[in-house]
Amino acid sequence: MAQHNDTFRDFGLDIRLIRALDHQGLEHPTDIQQEAMPVVMAGFDLLASSKTGSGKTLAYLLPALQRLMKSRALSKRDPRALILAPTRELARQVYVQLRSLCGSHFNIALLLGGENFNDQLKTLRRQPDVIVATPGRLANHLDSRSLMLNGLELLILDEADRMLDLGFAPQLERIHQAADHRRRQTLMFSATLDHAEANAMAAKLLNAPKRVAIGEAHTEHKDIEQRFMLGDHLDHKQALLDHLLANEAYQQAIIFTATRADTERLAERLQQQGLTTTALHGDMSQAERNRIMDAFARSQYKVLITTDVASRGLDLLQVSLVINFDMPKQPEEYVHRIGRTGRAGASGAAISLVGPRDWDAFKRVEAFLQRNIRFSHIEGLQGKFKGLRPVRKAQSKPGGKKPAPYKGKKGQTPARAAAKPVSPKRPAGFTGGEGLGSADGSAPLKRKKPKPEQE
Repeated sequence: MAQHNDTFRDFGLDIRLIRALDHQGLEHPTDIQQEAMPVVMAGFDLLASSKTGSGKTLAYLLPALQRLMKSRALSKRDPRALILAPTRELARQVYVQLRSLCGSHFNIALLLGGENFNDQLKTLRRQPDVIVATPGRLANHLDSRSLMLNGLELLILDEADRMLDLGFAPQLERIHQAADHRRRQTLMFSATLDHAEANAMAAKLLNAPKRVAIGEAHTEHKDIEQRFMLGDHLDHKQALLDHLLANEAYQQAIIFTATRADTERLAERLQQQGLTTTALHGDMSQAERNRIMDAFARSQYKVLITTDVASRGLDLLQVSLVINFDMPKQPEEYVHRIGRTGRAGASGAAISLVGPRDWDAFKRVEAFLQRNIRFSHIEGLQGKFKGLRPVRKAQSKPGGKKPAPYKGKKGQTPARAAAKPVSPKRPAGFTGGEGLGSADGSAPLKRKKPKPEQE
């Protein structure tokens, strides 16, 4: 257990860092900062995990800058510190926070995939002290010999598990080989210490690391009020969304959808209702995504509608409401989504709309959180959908007759037939629905099959 420090001043940080923290109104360290910072400042390699929104970015930035301020560089030409992040959005967020801490004391470069390579070459010729990058683009610069890492003192991997999930293992090994690991301190932050591939990579990159785990990275966030509501179909979900945005108290809100098309459709709908709203998805250019996130961070928009491209890493302190218009396919992503609110000890609310198409994803989230979730409702907007019953396979009794073969529509399995409840008569004037399992029997509103997000 690390020594307890009540304030950032107790760490013996450089006065320039203390002033930057005071300017941001930050005085008391979070749990991950309490545990990780003394380890890093003592010079050990570190393998750490903590839940989203716990303040891990400061947990590595502060000791990294302290080292750079208090010690001489190993090389005058090579960068002293390299911070890798899995996505361009997270890398940009780290870069902004880094600049807010060190001002003009250090030359900092941001190298992102999808941006002009030649402009980055000019930046590297100015011999930056610190580089924040995505692993693919950093490896590109190593291959083109526009960058050397012989004098690297600090290698920091933020969300290492996601980098590996995105297939960046070869690039991480390439970077490791280019930087002298005998003189280098390496820090690896992961969502969990149970990620097999991340542990295997840590064995290659880290030298006798200390381990710090604050709670479980995917456990529920106690500062976030979580509610779940049932929705019959797309129109019903939109009515619930309209009511929530009109009646919930919030500073800024993020709405997550399953498809890129829905981000733009819902953004246009809310704009017509007078809400300053913008959409964000992976089809946009990097420059456009940067512009939107910068504008949202400056509170130029009250509502951001996005796919999972914005579910991780972004530290948006004004976001106090998250709405899952569609449930995420992976339960881990649910925790990352709702973690966009309740940041650094602030309270927030996360509301999930669960329709028939969301049911399987909802049950996975329920199992992941290891609790029985009860649904709330809005007076006057109660739906008919009450969930789908699990399908039970027919079993023959010993010595008895086997069940008769299923006779149904061509191409339809017994399981699919069992999952679809009996549909009453279609209401007059109804124009669409969400499809499988709609309790009112409405025809499905066809939405394009979502494309997978690319980072």
